[in-house]
Amino acid sequence: MYYESTRGKESELTFPQVIKKGIAEDGGLFVPSADVTISQEEFARMVTMTYQERAVLILNKFSTEFSDEDFRDCVYGAYSKERFDDERIAPVKVLSDHLSVMELWHGPTCAFKDMALQILPHFMTKSMTKTGETEQIMILVATSGDTGKAALEGFKNVNGTRVAVYFPLEGVSEVQKMQMLTQEGGNLDVVAVKGNFDDCQTGVKNIFADGEVSELVAEKGYKFSSANSINWGRLLPQIIYYFSAYCDMVNMKEITLGDKINFAVPTGNFGDILAGYYAKRMGVPINKLICASNTNNVVYDFIKTGTYNKNRDFVKTISPAMDILISSNIERLLYDITGRNAEQVAKWMTQLSENGEYKLDKQSFAEISKTFWTAWSNEKETIATISNVYNEFNYLVDTHTAVAMDVYDKYMIATGDMTKTIIVSTASPFKFNGSVARAIFEEKEIEGKNEFELLSTLSERTEWEIPSALKDLDKRPVLHEIISEKSEMKSALFGLLEK
Repeated sequence: MYYESTRGKESELTFPQVIKKGIAEDGGLFVPSADVTISQEEFARMVTMTYQERAVLILNKFSTEFSDEDFRDCVYGAYSKERFDDERIAPVKVLSDHLSVMELWHGPTCAFKDMALQILPHFMTKSMTKTGETEQIMILVATSGDTGKAALEGFKNVNGTRVAVYFPLEGVSEVQKMQMLTQEGGNLDVVAVKGNFDDCQTGVKNIFADGEVSELVAEKGYKFSSANSINWGRLLPQIIYYFSAYCDMVNMKEITLGDKINFAVPTGNFGDILAGYYAKRMGVPINKLICASNTNNVVYDFIKTGTYNKNRDFVKTISPAMDILISSNIERLLYDITGRNAEQVAKWMTQLSENGEYKLDKQSFAEISKTFWTAWSNEKETIATISNVYNEFNYLVDTHTAVAMDVYDKYMIATGDMTKTIIVSTASPFKFNGSVARAIFEEKEIEGKNEFELLSTLSERTEWEIPSALKDLDKRPVLHEIISEKSEMKSALFGLLEK
């Protein structure tokens, strides 16, 4: 099994090589050089398996350099009872005849990024061994909130690695911010950036492409890599939970093996929903992938019109992980729907970089429309959905999951499609407790309380337990205090390297 860049200038790389590199030298993203499928026989066997067993079966399809034992070590090291508070790892909860929720927030940071970032360090260290790596890996992460904490937690004190996380100073919740600023680990650094997520992501990409920085990093004994979803090792584990959710639905007798289902996915950088697209290509009977955007609805416009245009105002919302105007993983989708036309993909990405937009040809646009349906939700609709879901199902959803719930309602109204649907729930409601509390309580009950005080209020009133990872966050010492202008991210990295 080999990998190649979506922009055509790198090919025949192995799984360990692409895990270590993260991003291709031509700026493209790595993808498998051949389609991967799961046979009907294998799919039937997966139904009776545990999450870990399903994961090993799927991962074995993507590398000839890792043995079955290697992947077992990775999987059982990542998805353990010590790290996840539900033995099912990504449990599916049935809310009604047509609606279920897949909870991806039972890991150590209470967000779906744990599904990938608990296993990526295992991929990374084994890849270093496979290739005889002598340099340490310097991992740069741009985060809109959840990826940063998940990367810090996953790579904490992992030998041979160092991590620097950049997050938008005013673009994350207080809970997310304190999760990162209080993170322990001798190989970890955190930088708050005066800008938004796109500024952080662009800054990290520019650092990767800067020869001067690479030379300095090499002098210090490091080699760059990424833990963002541009790294194939981040995206690959996300494919697993689409298979697992389908198998769980079969086990619960909600569907019969072979029945089609929908997934509704809150979407920012397009990695989560792209994993669903790959799962469909591999054999999961998915009818529609329902792409849910918030007010920063650049992906909605793209799927609706075939034109990607980032030239618009950036809006800070109550669903900050979706506050993104440049959705990097769309590049992988474009590569696939154009029949691996790297030249065309590179041309579109150049247009995006230089002009802020590109337009698909009719055939490519039609391919996207076959699989994806889209809508978006504003702040008022998001808050109303949190309240409605709690009142109807006695079930709490965070501000991102609520966007997916509301968009699913819009899908039902627009299409009348009664296909059973799974909402992909990406974060614990306690991570965004301020917005959740305001949605379900009267103002007088929460007036004057900060996010950390609202944790207790939300738990006491709903009888939902506060995740242990979020308890007493405000009482932990702040360990990271660096603040950088968005134009000074490179200088901030130089400072970290001199520590």
